[in-house]
Amino acid sequence: MTLLKDATPLVKEPHPLPLVPRPWFLPSLFAAFNVVLLVFFSGLFFAFPCRWLAQNGEWAFPVITGCLFVLTFFSLVSLNFSDPGILHQGSAEQGPLTVHVVWVNHGAFRLQWCPKCCFHRPPRTYHCPWCNICVEDFDHHCKWVNNCIGHRNFRFFMLLVLSLCLYSGAMLVTCLIFLVRTTHLPFSTDKAIAIVVAVSAAGFLVPLSLLLLIQAVSVSSADRTYKGKCRHLQGYNPFDQGCASNWYLTICAPLGPKGAASWMRLASASCRAKPWAASQAEGGGCWPSPCPLYCW
Repeated sequence: MTLLKDATPLVKEPHPLPLVPRPWFLPSLFAAFNVVLLVFFSGLFFAFPCRWLAQNGEWAFPVITGCLFVLTFFSLVSLNFSDPGILHQGSAEQGPLTVHVVWVNHGAFRLQWCPKCCFHRPPRTYHCPWCNICVEDFDHHCKWVNNCIGHRNFRFFMLLVLSLCLYSGAMLVTCLIFLVRTTHLPFSTDKAIAIVVAVSAAGFLVPLSLLLLIQAVSVSSADRTYKGKCRHLQGYNPFDQGCASNWYLTICAPLGPKGAASWMRLASASCRAKPWAASQAEGGGCWPSPCPLYCW
């Protein structure tokens, strides 16, 4: 069979050179600065143009933008402290010489060995050099929140980008309406602040909208920002299950247990419960020892 080549023992990979440790406080400082920046511009927005509109009976603007601010602030802080899908798995029984194969939609993947976490990484799992962790279904490391974006928090990342787009758009529209309503009034501090906030909101809205569009296309095709080293796929994506199913699996599906230990226990139990031939007929399978295959 063609998989027999993948089942041969591998030559031990040379250990990479140790990375120079990065100062942990700089990314944390940048993420905290982003939170302060959001609060600062929101304070200017609510204290000047929004206050004037509320005093003149336009309560819809502060109510709507206030709700969007709460949603955006909650999403930003939650994503900062969320678990991206860290896989804690390391055992002396495992090693780079052992070969593990996994089936995904009738396609076989040989699991790559992570010398830092000491386990074989599942498909689309990547070791983040910034956080020094292996993240399941890794998408990218977001420096804006100083956290990785992966299987367990990708939906919250999408919520943050969407809420930022809506909030920036609402701030821009509110400031423009305020400037139109006050054209008969002389230039004041309220107008100056409204112009500053409107320009800032427009500057954030354009790249955020582009990012939201890119992420929406990626979710529809079950793609990820970090493509890893799967060059052998040549454009074929075995994780693509259709647009509707991809959105459900990314946004609404249960996240499942945390950590690689639970994932491997479930896989091992599934492999022991089904013969290899039967599991092959269902689109998955377990390679016999010494090359165990984890059901996906």
